[in-house]
Amino acid sequence: MANRLSQIATRTGDAGTTGLGNNQRVSKNSLRIHAMGDVDELNSHIGLLLCEPMPDGVRSLLVEVQHQLFNLGGELSIPGFELLKADAVLALDEALAHHNAALPRLQEFILPAGTRAASQAHICRTVARRAERAVVALGNEEALNDAPRQYLNRLSDLMFVLARVLNRMDGGDDVYWKSERLAQQNATE
Repeated sequence: MANRLSQIATRTGDAGTTGLGNNQRVSKNSLRIHAMGDVDELNSHIGLLLCEPMPDGVRSLLVEVQHQLFNLGGELSIPGFELLKADAVLALDEALAHHNAALPRLQEFILPAGTRAASQAHICRTVARRAERAVVALGNEEALNDAPRQYLNRLSDLMFVLARVLNRMDGGDDVYWKSERLAQQNATE
């Protein structure tokens, strides 16, 4: 990306527009800017999650995710440009397989709760889903590469799995939903 910010308070957005990486001005309410903002928010939430104790492998994975999200944001900021590669999606698939293999199969829905780190991972999951919806909405209006949508889809799944990993870090467990249906079923057995 040729243009880097050297000044933050430019005042060029005072009229409700912002500049893209290709110097095009668009409304701050455009689908592209919503998608970029949601990706930026997700990256910030992952930064907050990284303030929590976690296994070194999870930490290095999340740092790499932050770099890839920056690539994704850069790609969104320059229409027609590709920064996020297919191998980034493959890396998430591999991380999902690795972490899922160590977890017990779910028998019931879980609540977005547990440790603070796991709860923050769940927030990342929900923001990833919102970012994915924003990218899908943008893709319905403009041509986009597949990798950004696929990456956000896999990342939201990974954040769910990492929440489960983080809940187990010190011998904990998931927080299970107390389903009335299951309670009644278990009472009759």
